[in-house]
Amino acid sequence: MSYLVIFEEVKELLKKQNRPDADIADIERAFEFARKLHQGQYRISEEPYIVHPVEVAKILVELKADKNSIIAAFLHDILEDTDTKPEEIEQNFGYDVLKLVQGVTKLGKYQFKSKEERQAENFRRMFIAMAQDIRIIFLKLADRLHNMRTLGYMAANKQKRIAQETLDIFAPLANRLGIGKIKAELEDLSLRYINPEKYYEIAKLVAQTKNDRDAAISLLIDNIRASLDENNIKAKINGRAKHYYSIYKKMERLNVSFDQLYDVSAIRVIVDDEKTCYEVLGIIHSKFKPIPGRFKDYIAMPKGNMYRSLHTSVIGSKNKPVEIQIRTKEMHEVAEYGVAAHWRYKESGSVKSDNKYDVQFSWMRKMMEIDKDSSNAKDFVESVKLDLFSDQVFAFTPAGDVIDLPANSTPVDFAYRIHTEVGHRTVGALINGRIAQLDTKLKNGDIVEILTSKQFMPKIDWLNFVVTKSAISKIRLWFKKYNREENIEIGRANLEIYITKPVFDELLKSGEIERTAHEMNYKTQDDLFAAIGYGETTLHKVANKIKKPSSALQPEITSIPERTQQDSQKRKKDSKKYDIVGLEDMLWSLAKCCTPIPGEPIVGVITRSKGVSVHRLDCKCLYDVEPERMMDIKWADTVSKGTYVAHIRIETQDRPGLLKDVLLKIADTNLSYANSYSKNKKFGIIDLGIELDNIETLKKVIANIQSIPDVYSVRRLQQKEQNFGQKPKKHSHKHKQNHQDKKHESI
Repeated sequence: MSYLVIFEEVKELLKKQNRPDADIADIERAFEFARKLHQGQYRISEEPYIVHPVEVAKILVELKADKNSIIAAFLHDILEDTDTKPEEIEQNFGYDVLKLVQGVTKLGKYQFKSKEERQAENFRRMFIAMAQDIRIIFLKLADRLHNMRTLGYMAANKQKRIAQETLDIFAPLANRLGIGKIKAELEDLSLRYINPEKYYEIAKLVAQTKNDRDAAISLLIDNIRASLDENNIKAKINGRAKHYYSIYKKMERLNVSFDQLYDVSAIRVIVDDEKTCYEVLGIIHSKFKPIPGRFKDYIAMPKGNMYRSLHTSVIGSKNKPVEIQIRTKEMHEVAEYGVAAHWRYKESGSVKSDNKYDVQFSWMRKMMEIDKDSSNAKDFVESVKLDLFSDQVFAFTPAGDVIDLPANSTPVDFAYRIHTEVGHRTVGALINGRIAQLDTKLKNGDIVEILTSKQFMPKIDWLNFVVTKSAISKIRLWFKKYNREENIEIGRANLEIYITKPVFDELLKSGEIERTAHEMNYKTQDDLFAAIGYGETTLHKVANKIKKPSSALQPEITSIPERTQQDSQKRKKDSKKYDIVGLEDMLWSLAKCCTPIPGEPIVGVITRSKGVSVHRLDCKCLYDVEPERMMDIKWADTVSKGTYVAHIRIETQDRPGLLKDVLLKIADTNLSYANSYSKNKKFGIIDLGIELDNIETLKKVIANIQSIPDVYSVRRLQQKEQNFGQKPKKHSHKHKQNHQDKKHESI
């Protein structure tokens, strides 16, 4: 199609929109300016280059972008592809247009080590510019959409790379902005080039089943319309097939074939106001059988991108389920155009958002924070993809503020999202009013209260479970800044364990560790040890950089598996090896029935298959043990810090804030709780597991908790009283006796 025809379509669209800000004369002037500058330039498709900026302008007009954005669309490539100076744009069209054009212009004359580094820096600049003026991303999305529509002219390797980039960054960005129309088209076009076989297979199946599907949908629409007419409700009703990529993702997620999907199509009901949405829902549910668990109220609880609608699924004709979406005209505009549907334009062409939507798009301001926390452009882009474009979970503060986080985020991620200092001082969390461990995965709708203490500091173990790049960066930075000596010690010890002491000693003596440190851009080997200690690098990466020593006994270290949390826990257990005098070279374990801790009298019991079981001297399970199976043992003078757990029961008069008071008292002793279970609201009973290193610390914790108002008693628990993480069950006397017999048999 001729670019002149497309330009006429742009003008017609503007006239139909009847917009006071869109001066056609200014639009024509921008078109002529760009046409002259791009004269003689052609795209790979052999079309005149001017076709591209005109198509981009048309997409922006469809989004109802402001006049300056449309002008910038015509000019968006001239700084990069012509000799035009920025001053010429400002002189002819103003500073606001220049700012938009510069926001989407790629880096030209800077030198980079690789194409990947250059592209990462391009994205970083785009995201930062977007955080300052959202119109830049509308322009960039329109630019990418037209490029994807014409991607077939590119070489195959470029097609796949650009499509993957679109799927990773631009489609999620359109989704975050709520521009469903562009998101769907970008995803479908990306699938077409990334997995053409699957794309054309789905397209063919959708086409083949169209007639049957349309007939079933039409019948259901007629029935719904008749029911609404009976109730004097005016509505626009239509059916549509879901886009190919969403069908593909559902097939992948559920591991089913196309024939097994029941909601390839959906019905949309559009009404005048919010109240009518719920009336329509009631009518539909009274007429058709709803499917349990399929109703979602996005009107009362909007998605993070402002999407609002009622979703339900009912049994339609031929007993096949059908999804129905109910929304107002305004909600439909938002679903299609997202934030663009809510932007107000001043006469000057500058853009200002409605205050009520600022909170919904606070994530854009997080771009600046992520940039500050990132060491380079590639790290920044990866952080944005993880923190802002992955699947989201929406949790609430006690005040009702929404905090959006990547899926699988924890209370620690939540705390750092609120503020860096809140994260650093986190001692515990309440989720929906109940004590939760800090590695608990948050779910949509959770109300999270973070408990803090000025005496508390971050823990290196948090790096094993936090998922947001922001939290990881801030934890690492804290340890790097405040704990250098300890980090060196931890890193050195862990590397020694990881590659074995003989190998470590030889590498140290030969200078290989110092050489490896320099290769990894650390000034000294102590800097390398410190980096391991605070989590900047991993043992796996270091081990793979080290050259093998000459020793024939050297084990293969180039395929060492990645360090995991389980490895960390195993090292924790290994560190207890010398905690008990007399058991240094023996297999032993702490008895679960009494969970002894350092400082209290203990006795060893030789078991049939599990080495020595260590009990408290007053453990009731020792009553039936033969004397010849017992052995005298004692705790060493120094033991592993914070690796033992004592279980306590707190009896209280239940009141608001009591759990918080208890956890803060534990934090005052610089300890952590391991697990918890609370029950009996009228006469509050709280069971807690506390990580500590000796009996004196336990006594101090108990005394601290007993000083809390409304706490009646605090005592240590035996195993039979512990019931962490599940509700207490009632057992018959016979069952209790059998359980006791089994417990004695295991000693």
